[in-house]
Amino acid sequence: MISILQRVSRRQDGFTLIEVLVVLAITGIIGLGAATATVQVLTQGSRNSDYTTASRHAMNAIYWIGRDAQMAQTVTTGEDSGFPLTLNWTEWDNSEHQVVYSIVDDRLMRSYSVAGGEPVVTLTAQYINSVSENTTSEFGDRVLTLKVTATVGEGTRTVSVTRVREITPRPGL
Repeated sequence: MISILQRVSRRQDGFTLIEVLVVLAITGIIGLGAATATVQVLTQGSRNSDYTTASRHAMNAIYWIGRDAQMAQTVTTGEDSGFPLTLNWTEWDNSEHQVVYSIVDDRLMRSYSVAGGEPVVTLTAQYINSVSENTTSEFGDRVLTLKVTATVGEGTRTVSVTRVREITPRPGL
């Protein structure tokens, strides 16, 4: 029995330096591929999240302005980009409503008042691109045309989403 163990132990000399280097090189290549794939997945996930955020804020802005514009009997747009946008209407009970949309620090603010009372100001959407050619409101031929651009991200990872909608306010009573 001892002679068998001695023969087995003599044959096990270990790994050569070349074998170890080959294994390390293969492991490094696999690790590099895994790291590259992980970075790519995280980057794409971040871009998708930014796109979704920008799209939702642009659509939220259009939804709220559209909702109020459909009630409006008078629409007044600002001079440069159409903001501030003022919408007025009178309800069935003769209460007068006024909504003013303005862009402050890339945020769309909604100021709502009834019968000239104290306005309630709410944040409607963030990340709104306030450059006059990117976010506009135009009123003509009884149609309010909204163009809203939301921009999320920084540097080379900036994502901009633009939404356009035409809204017909109700006729004046």
